Amino acid sequence: MSNNSVVYWGTGRRKTSVARVRLVPGNGTITINGRPGDNYLNYNPSYIAAVKAPLETLGLSSEYDILVNVHGGGLTGQSGAIKQGAARALCELSADNRKPLKTEGHLSRDPRAKERRKYGLKKARKAPQFSKR
Repeated sequence: MSNNSVVYWGTGRRKTSVARVRLVPGNGTITINGRPGDNYLNYNPSYIAAVKAPLETLGLSSEYDILVNVHGGGLTGQSGAIKQGAARALCELSADNRKPLKTEGHLSRDPRAKERRKYGLKKARKAPQFSKR
């Protein structure tokens, strides 16, 4: 990466994961926390596809490198956070990118998160076994 190249930033969140995504002009490599993207995502095709989805929506998958710092959660949350961060960075690249990314749903924050455990219950909704007598 040269010092005078333009860098586009985006932050993504999903469950408890937070990803800081940088888009740099390059050849389409993905680096997550200093490791190759497919290695970090355990070569899982759905995670890799989720990360590449915003770039493929715009047809830019081989024009930008994705550099990511991500923490929190598991691989599902992290890949979703990276997807949202990459989409936000692409919006920074050009305002025209916003509409196709929004129609594909790459810009919306997925609000689903783990429900808290309530007292008197074993899990969030699981009650202890009921005994009539």
